[in-house]
Amino acid sequence: MSPVRLHATILVALGAVLLQACGFHLQEPTELPRQMSATQLVIQNPYSQFARRLSGMLEQQGISVVEQDALAVLEVPENDVRKEILTIGDNARVREYRVRHTVRFRLLDAQGVVLVPEHTFEQSRVISFDEQDILGAAQEEEFLRQNMADSLARLVIRHLAGSGS
Repeated sequence: MSPVRLHATILVALGAVLLQACGFHLQEPTELPRQMSATQLVIQNPYSQFARRLSGMLEQQGISVVEQDALAVLEVPENDVRKEILTIGDNARVREYRVRHTVRFRLLDAQGVVLVPEHTFEQSRVISFDEQDILGAAQEEEFLRQNMADSLARLVIRHLAGSGS
């Protein structure tokens, strides 16, 4: 075995040992309520980042997201993203603002019986605005919005799993 190959093998083995030692493990599928095997997602904007992420995560968990003949209905009456101005500079321009994402949801069975009562999650991030880097600020905001949508979708999945029967 060449010295380079030996070093690579040692590094890979060392990395595996370190990951195991710190408790890292791949995320296993979440156990969602059995009634959710065919779920209708009712949300005002089905094309929002949050709706797409939630739908994708449900499908990754083995849930069929359907329009008809659903065994469960996941209602999301609130999926709201807002910007709030926090500080204004000397030149009367925004220097810092907060992006806040709120999601309210509940799970019903096909007959409308509540399986998981209404619950709300909210996340926010503060963004500093740099007039010299307008494009960078827009990209940062888009990244934070995507990150919050992803995080909130994961929270909803975990909450459904923890509340399910």
